[in-house]
Amino acid sequence: MRSILLLLTTLVCTILIVGPLPHNSIRAQDTTLYTRTLASLPAYTEFLSLPNDARIDGQLEPNLQWLEREFSRRGFETQRLPNAGIDLLLLSYPAEDAGAETVLFYGHVDGQPVDPSKWVLAPPFEPVYGMMDVDSSGEVVYTAAELPAAPEESEVRLFGRASSDAKAPIMLFLVAWDQLLADGKRPDYHVKFVIDPMEEASSPDLPGAVETHREALAADHLVILDGPVHATNRPTLMGGARGIATARLTVYGPRLPQHSGHYGNYAPNPALRLAQLLGSMKDQQGRVTIPGYYDGIELDAATREMLAGVPDDVNDIRQKIGFSEADGVGSNLQEALQYPSLNIRGLSSGWVGSAARTIIPNTAVANLDLRLVKESNGDRLLTLVEQHIENQGFHLIPDGREPTDEERASYPRLASFSGSTSYGAFRTDLNGPTGSWLQRALTHTFGTAPVLVRTMGGSVPIAPFVNTLDVPAIVLPLVNPDNNQHSPNENILLRNYFRGAESLYGVLAEPLTTD
Repeated sequence: MRSILLLLTTLVCTILIVGPLPHNSIRAQDTTLYTRTLASLPAYTEFLSLPNDARIDGQLEPNLQWLEREFSRRGFETQRLPNAGIDLLLLSYPAEDAGAETVLFYGHVDGQPVDPSKWVLAPPFEPVYGMMDVDSSGEVVYTAAELPAAPEESEVRLFGRASSDAKAPIMLFLVAWDQLLADGKRPDYHVKFVIDPMEEASSPDLPGAVETHREALAADHLVILDGPVHATNRPTLMGGARGIATARLTVYGPRLPQHSGHYGNYAPNPALRLAQLLGSMKDQQGRVTIPGYYDGIELDAATREMLAGVPDDVNDIRQKIGFSEADGVGSNLQEALQYPSLNIRGLSSGWVGSAARTIIPNTAVANLDLRLVKESNGDRLLTLVEQHIENQGFHLIPDGREPTDEERASYPRLASFSGSTSYGAFRTDLNGPTGSWLQRALTHTFGTAPVLVRTMGGSVPIAPFVNTLDVPAIVLPLVNPDNNQHSPNENILLRNYFRGAESLYGVLAEPLTTD
């Protein structure tokens, strides 16, 4: 997921070498599942060798054909769901009881664009085993490796685009499925698995496709197989994700850049005015000061207790990211993620560095993103920001054009503002029927309760999917948090590959209801 996806995506912006999982070796626990998982690695490297950038015509088709072949030979019905973009792929397997509930699994098969020159051990679509370490100077070092004798306990990784984000969950689902049927079992629910071929391109056509194919996709539970587990690398469940809106704010100064000696202290500087305007939107603790921005958000005692129970290492987070004091939006990281954000993601005005000039710039631009929570509406928040700009004395002109001479003569402060909501947030009660079932499955599998994350920090384009189908949705992440997703040298730690097979086997084998 795009993620980001992601409270966790924030943590993997810096390298995090993960620790051991709190569980004995899969080989000691289940020899047959271990053997099957090990034997799946050649097929997985074949899958990873298929380029999968949805922005390049034709690249996804071999991936979809691979999936159709692999699921078909396991007895799944395959169906292409026509889409304005690349067709969705729906894979279905009925339960023995026709009246059973339906679980819809979601995964995506496309990956981020690649720059082969930045991949160290091998090109992005030539999967290779290797190690990732941090040297004494803090630099990341990659070294080649062989498949070890005990991969489920090693530090060896498999490098390749989409190795974690997100072909791994699909492959591991197949491994777990094969073992389940070999053990003479099958889920007590109808299984549907929908494959999104454009997730990394923000799934622009997904909302329309879900509306069109609502009946085919209908389900009682939705399990989203995407994203990394908690930073501790423990089994994790996430109840939702934040949505996202984006905006651009431009403040206008003189018609052309002016000599700062001739007109400094006289011609208004748009960079300064933009800085003052942005500064008026937040206080010194980083809280948004725009009235009504946090309306509707209330965290009761039980929720705060749950959020405090997530094992975030505050000192480790601050040290790795490199700051001493967090913003004061919440009392901890998890609380902060329950509020909509107002983030400056980029600024531009004039020239800097060796190209710096002694001028008063003619414009200053800020690009913003607003991470949304379930209680917040993106269009409403964008309207609040726009009203705040006007309340600071700015006359807004339509975005995309320069002020006219008449506007320059009539209004002392000129700006333009435009924004749009990409998709909203979703959140499901982790202690509801779907979350309780998944908690039981992971607890039975690993002998310890999973980490429960109420809302992940990142945004995923599946939110319209969840809201249109009106189905409880839980994110089940499987891969290591330091997987370099969206970046060069993406990888999956083999320990997580083997544990992922265990996780999905446990989910497929766990009854939906307890009698």
